[in-house]
Amino acid sequence: MNTHETDAPTAAPGRPDGGYGWVVVAAGALITCVAAGAMFSLAVYLQPISTDTGWSRAGISAAMTLDFLVMGAAAFGWGALSDRYGTRPVILAASLLLGLGLLLASRATSLLAFQLGYGVLVGVAGGAFFAPLMAVTTLWFERHRALAVSLVSAGMGVAPMTVSPLASWLILEHGWRTAMTTTGIAALLLLIPAALFVRQPPAGMAGQARPEAEDPGLSVRQALRSAPFAALALTFFLCCAAHSGPIFHVVSFATFCGIAPMAAVTIYSVEGLAGLGGRLLLGTLADRLGTKRVLIAGLLLQALVIAVYSQARAIGEFYGLSILLGAAYGGVMPLYAALARDYFGPRIMGSVLGAAVMASSLGMAFGPLAGGWIFDHFNGYAWLYLGSAAVGMGAVAMAFAFPPSPTRAPPHPA
Repeated sequence: MNTHETDAPTAAPGRPDGGYGWVVVAAGALITCVAAGAMFSLAVYLQPISTDTGWSRAGISAAMTLDFLVMGAAAFGWGALSDRYGTRPVILAASLLLGLGLLLASRATSLLAFQLGYGVLVGVAGGAFFAPLMAVTTLWFERHRALAVSLVSAGMGVAPMTVSPLASWLILEHGWRTAMTTTGIAALLLLIPAALFVRQPPAGMAGQARPEAEDPGLSVRQALRSAPFAALALTFFLCCAAHSGPIFHVVSFATFCGIAPMAAVTIYSVEGLAGLGGRLLLGTLADRLGTKRVLIAGLLLQALVIAVYSQARAIGEFYGLSILLGAAYGGVMPLYAALARDYFGPRIMGSVLGAAVMASSLGMAFGPLAGGWIFDHFNGYAWLYLGSAAVGMGAVAMAFAFPPSPTRAPPHPA
């Protein structure tokens, strides 16, 4: 088998990417930044909520686990709706749910009420942002597809540098309830206008038009039962199961090691900055070298860094490892969308990617709860990082199972 012919991306001469597609990329990056920051800042809230309410870390972390489970189940539905009605109405509806969920969670007086507000409503909203935005972005691009989806996903890397430090400052100044209320209101004010810039590409755009030889007309059911989807979903699941715990508990881990709370938050922010760079680097490399090769390299780096993370104690060690881990997990995340587009085409992209995100969310749900349980029972996080590293090596092994990319027919002129 000639690896260069089957795995490396195929150029598409004469099919320029749409100019407005870059506007969609910019809007998508802002949306993912605000949404991810609002959803994933619970890592910053974990200790203050526990101290203020007396709720266990495992109980609070369970809200994040529930968030990921609900987000995964909702992602498939939101993806199908985006295939049918477009991405903009999906993002608008989810923005309202996200703001409502954060506002209700900030007023919760019991752990159950907090878990329902943050875990269910925020989780349902969260399922609408990744898959539909990635799907619509791939429709606008042909030659720079991996870079485009990486830029949209880069918003998630910016979130720890913006929303999380802001939330931490608000918590210190006004308490966690006011901080979460403010975050919810700000999310509504930013997400709704940004969603208005998201459009479907016109018929005949380069990223949307594919010859019949390239799109065999698979139904969603057939696609979800195929070998490429099984490899995609399982790799995505193991990848997220590996890094979810280390990401969510890094602030608590650093604080446990004696690092000041604000300094611990900066570790999380550095990880996000590195994720931004990793997305740009791996997205560019994937367009040049092939998505599968770059994905395997990124997954291997992720697993190795997580294993070493268990030995970190000083702030310099945390910073160094956070740069490597952020670049690795941030860089590989958007590559799953590029793979899905290559294998299944644009027609059912939202549904297929939504189903893959559902699998990944199951993996993301594992880490926060496991980390909280490990800390409560062993008074430390070493076993979380070692176990996560083993799962990460499983993701590397699974990535090798991706079949060769479909051979593309010569593109039609734009």
